[in-house]
Amino acid sequence: MKQLVVSVTNDLTTDQRVHKICTTLSKEGYRILLIGRELKTSVPITRAYKTARMTLLFKKGFLFYAEYNIRLFFKLLFIKKDILLANDLDTLLANYLIHKIFKTKLVYDSHELFTEVPELVNRPRVQNFWLQIEKYILPKLKNAYTVSPSIASHYNKIYKTDFKIVMNTPAKRNVTPISFPFEVKNNKIIIYQGALNKGRGLELIIETMQYLKGVLFVIIGGGDIVENLREKVRLLDLESKIKFLGKKTPTELQNLTPLADIGISLEEDLGLNYKYALPNKIFDYIHAKVPILISNLPEMSKITKRHTIGKTVTTRDPYKLAKLIEDIFDNQEQYNTWCKNLEKAAEEYTWEKESKKLKKIYANLQ
Repeated sequence: MKQLVVSVTNDLTTDQRVHKICTTLSKEGYRILLIGRELKTSVPITRAYKTARMTLLFKKGFLFYAEYNIRLFFKLLFIKKDILLANDLDTLLANYLIHKIFKTKLVYDSHELFTEVPELVNRPRVQNFWLQIEKYILPKLKNAYTVSPSIASHYNKIYKTDFKIVMNTPAKRNVTPISFPFEVKNNKIIIYQGALNKGRGLELIIETMQYLKGVLFVIIGGGDIVENLREKVRLLDLESKIKFLGKKTPTELQNLTPLADIGISLEEDLGLNYKYALPNKIFDYIHAKVPILISNLPEMSKITKRHTIGKTVTTRDPYKLAKLIEDIFDNQEQYNTWCKNLEKAAEEYTWEKESKKLKKIYANLQ
């Protein structure tokens, strides 16, 4: 039985993609060890495969990434490993060095276009540091996959690589809807689930809520702008219309999302990472049978237009966006058509289908 060591920089709890991959490969006969980090807010987890968390001195910035990769390098140095799976660029250096020393097979899963995230686009020195790692290692990779066709095409064009595509789609599941921890009454529900970071369109929807009646906006997730968002809600006196539910487990999310009337993914075009993104929350909305309101970005709009399951937003003016949302709720016939089409879309975008691609990759590692 081959030992597959998987590494991430998060605390393992909410990373659905990595959990699905580990579970799938565990069932294929691989012995899995998933390595992440321990946070003060981390909760115990029980998985069908082994997990380990590292406690780090630094929590963010250059020192965090340096400490993480040094600690990961020495951890990998002294454990059994047949295959290494690095998730995103921030775990790749330590894995690559161990791969070179021990001649183990190395697999790279790029969840995003890391060097083009908004946090780096306006920080050229930091961005260049990551670009140098990317330029040095990516052309040498023989086993790599990513989440969207546009990201794969980008890497393959620049580095002459052969990135495959394994989309971050949900597994089929039985959902038991629960109730929101607040009174809904007859209000319509707009939901956002995911990271609360710069460029996600959250400020736009908060401002839009000023012009909407009979609508609540539910925000699920955590991130580095959460306090800024709360302050904006307070200043606009929208506490009664906007609810922050914090981070939720994948199971909790699966049960909450179907309660919504619209799911949003309104990322701004802040660099190629967002432009080429295919967020997993879009697939979560589809499986929850919730019509979507998304940005006019290539991968996102392609899915919406192909299946007719929502609206692509071409304005970022709060008043105009509020009018668009009102029109959605007023046009019941259109809304019902979207809901019907969601049933078909949910059958197409499943982890059962994507996992076949994953198994093929691991069955043919170079």
